[in-house]
Amino acid sequence: MEEKTFLGKTKHFLMFAGPAMVGFIAVVIIPFIYGLYLTFTDWGGIGNQKNLVGFANYITVFKDGDFWKSLLLTLGYVIISVILINLVAFILAYLLTSGMKAQNFFRAGFFTPNLIGGIVLGFIWQFVFTRTLPVIGQSLGIPLFEKSWLSDPTTAFWAFVIVTVWQYSGYMMLIYVAGFVGVPKDLTEAASIDGCTGFQVTRYVTIPLMVPSFVICLFLSLTRTFMVYDLNLSLTNGGPYESTKMSAMYVYQMAFNSQRYGVGQAEAIILFIVVAVVALTQTYLGKRMEVDA
Repeated sequence: MEEKTFLGKTKHFLMFAGPAMVGFIAVVIIPFIYGLYLTFTDWGGIGNQKNLVGFANYITVFKDGDFWKSLLLTLGYVIISVILINLVAFILAYLLTSGMKAQNFFRAGFFTPNLIGGIVLGFIWQFVFTRTLPVIGQSLGIPLFEKSWLSDPTTAFWAFVIVTVWQYSGYMMLIYVAGFVGVPKDLTEAASIDGCTGFQVTRYVTIPLMVPSFVICLFLSLTRTFMVYDLNLSLTNGGPYESTKMSAMYVYQMAFNSQRYGVGQAEAIILFIVVAVVALTQTYLGKRMEVDA
């Protein structure tokens, strides 16, 4: 009886989850293992000859100052972008769950940028920063916009951050909206009856109950900003003077442009470890802060 039950459960599992599991193994697990193998070879990305070189590629990576420079730049970009994305998303969600008119229309409007692909989005904003804003700045005499932001290393970095926040904040906003809607009304009403102000209700009742939303949004924004490539390529292409070349772009250029696939794959593994450690640590700490309603 137990065997039949086990076999029945196994059949049901394979029936529903089997195709997805096979696809996941074929698309994610096998390429990851093969990529890990390539880090121990001298393969250049072309040809069939792959000579084992041990840990030589990893030693090369640790000696590559440009890679670590791009990783530090990426860390700074991630920290600033994640904070701004979640701050903007939370404020938008708060406003769009307060009962204002046409809030569903605004929700759809703020979510729309997330539907635009990174390549297209980058070219749109490239036109804005190089053509539109300079014309406005010169016409109105605003020094900040008189020249293209993408021509200066400092302003190019902040332009990259602005576009990232504009793209992702609408998506995170919907998750925060779900968090606000999921807070029991009787708790907020009870807090108001006890004399709490609107700010106190938000601070001591709403936000603690929305920790799962914060965990999800922080995880998504962390992983997306760490692995940014398409927007980086179309908006700045790593310039000017490689001041906006993020780690994903550096890894791609090392593997395919320089034809040092083993080294590039080793850099990708290190980047994966960094992202995994940061994301899992954030998730673990966030889960510990969750409270029950």
